[in-house]
Amino acid sequence: MIRPTQYPLLSNFCMELTEITQSMVESAPAFPTVIKAMNAWPGELPADFIWCSWANYDRLHFEAQSLRDVAQPAILARPHLNLKRIWRRTTGQKKKNGLANALGFHGLAFEGSHHRGVDDARNIARSLPFMDWSLEAEL
Repeated sequence: MIRPTQYPLLSNFCMELTEITQSMVESAPAFPTVIKAMNAWPGELPADFIWCSWANYDRLHFEAQSLRDVAQPAILARPHLNLKRIWRRTTGQKKKNGLANALGFHGLAFEGSHHRGVDDARNIARSLPFMDWSLEAEL
């Protein structure tokens, strides 16, 4: 968890969407502290390191928050893959291609809580075998 500083009180919408409560974030570290820990965790990133997300929303939010908090996530210096885009190109799907719908397309149910970082990451990983990686070069 990361303690929000710009808008420290979670909205009802946010709490319902993520199942995160106000008490869960109040004792959490702020974004710059989390970025320092995140940068230290893997050590030196390999030259071929690529990070990914489902669509660009998380990437854009991460970049904006990094600028706002003057934090320097090491991964932002590395290439990013939009996995939703690769999945859409692989399957030809155009509508209802949120992560849960993409998993459902392959007969899989979303596991965990929607819009929770670790659960989203695990579910994104479950979608990887269904993607045509030759499309990666086009991105």
